[in-house]
Amino acid sequence: MTVARHERNRALLIYLLGCLVFSTGAYLFIHSHLGTDPLDVFALGLKEHMTITVGIAQAGVAVVCLGVSALWNRRRPLLAPLFTFLFCGSVIDLLMWAEPAGRLGAEGPLLLPPATLLCAYGSALIIMGGFGIRPIDVLAITMTRKWRLPLWATKGLIEVVLMTGGLLLGGPVGVGTVCFLVGVDVLIQPLLHFNARYLGLPNLGLPERTPRPAEVA
Repeated sequence: MTVARHERNRALLIYLLGCLVFSTGAYLFIHSHLGTDPLDVFALGLKEHMTITVGIAQAGVAVVCLGVSALWNRRRPLLAPLFTFLFCGSVIDLLMWAEPAGRLGAEGPLLLPPATLLCAYGSALIIMGGFGIRPIDVLAITMTRKWRLPLWATKGLIEVVLMTGGLLLGGPVGVGTVCFLVGVDVLIQPLLHFNARYLGLPNLGLPERTPRPAEVA
């Protein structure tokens, strides 16, 4: 196996692990019944005024994020993030059907710390894999590169807009929403640094610096 192929396979495993970890955290947020993430707040709020499903509303937001990022970067829209959207959604549906948290007797506020950490760590792994980065994160990374702001600021700005719009439309906002907005967005970048520095994982989605030509060679 060539070095390049080994690195591609490694990045794909990091991405898939990230999807599973993130989906588990999202499931715990849902199971807690203490508030959903900002994207779901917007989707549920929009559902109050339109004949639309949550999935379609989320897909619409995903398309907008990918479209804005493509126009900003003057490139074709990415398609892999849509696979991530469907894959993570399927894993969440499976977990909701199996209800492992309910079988273990885990309920309410006790679920919020692990849910926050899992969503943050899963998001970091997906970004590091460089394949299928979640649409909101794609736009946030574009904003980070264009405006030279930290990821937590750009991602937080997008999700505050979604949460505010969803709240005005009648979407549910709870302590879980605040935990997701603050905890997940703040933790992603430190976890990216931790994975790269201490675990030696490649960061293909948002490298901390651009390698020199000699390093590339």
